[in-house]
Amino acid sequence: MKLGERIVSIDLYPQPGAAQPYYQPVLLWDQEGATLVDTGMIGQMDQMTRAIREAGLQLSDIKRIILTHQDIDHIGNLAAFIAENPAIEVWAHADDIPYITGEKRIIKMTDERISQMPEAAQTAIRSLFDKLPSIRISRVLADGDVLDIHGGMRVIHTPGHTPGHICLYLPEEQLLLAADELRVVDGDLAGPPEGFFTLDMDEAVRSMHKLTGLPLQKIFCYHGGLYDNHPSERLAELIRTLEQA
Repeated sequence: MKLGERIVSIDLYPQPGAAQPYYQPVLLWDQEGATLVDTGMIGQMDQMTRAIREAGLQLSDIKRIILTHQDIDHIGNLAAFIAENPAIEVWAHADDIPYITGEKRIIKMTDERISQMPEAAQTAIRSLFDKLPSIRISRVLADGDVLDIHGGMRVIHTPGHTPGHICLYLPEEQLLLAADELRVVDGDLAGPPEGFFTLDMDEAVRSMHKLTGLPLQKIFCYHGGLYDNHPSERLAELIRTLEQA
């Protein structure tokens, strides 16, 4: 899906033949090189590679990966990208870096949780854990950082889903990359999933206030894709609804 000038989503399907993508990293490129925002679920490297080539780029064109947070469906192919292109930079928020680099266990992947998964999934996750200590972070991101790429991309720290979750705002396109802070469900804008998936829902809702006031034409969510139906107004309405729940 084209999101702007030299900005596309990479639509990743949970299984062959699935009608809708479930994971949607974003690929951007300009005179400073290409940037990949998140890397998909474990085992989706082939899909990622095909999509990048369909966009007219090669893996070697990607200069940096920005991770919005630590969840395995966002860092799942990080080690594979680095293996293909060792010069690639990895940027992430300080509060999630210890989990991305294997210093701490990824919060939601407890032994109990993993033991409930199919054996193949358990093997894949443990293989990911083994690779994380080799990850080197090139840039530590903080709330309010204005990055010198893609027209001054802004970092917005939105904890709650995870401690170091970030959204990214592109002022030239008035586009918010909301990662998992927001979702699109049945065509409507929604908050992050509750329960196990979001560590602190109250904090996630408080974080949404940091997104209000942005000039917005489009919100793009990692789960659900594009929302462009008066996004600022709908976001304000969503916050009110969640705070009253």
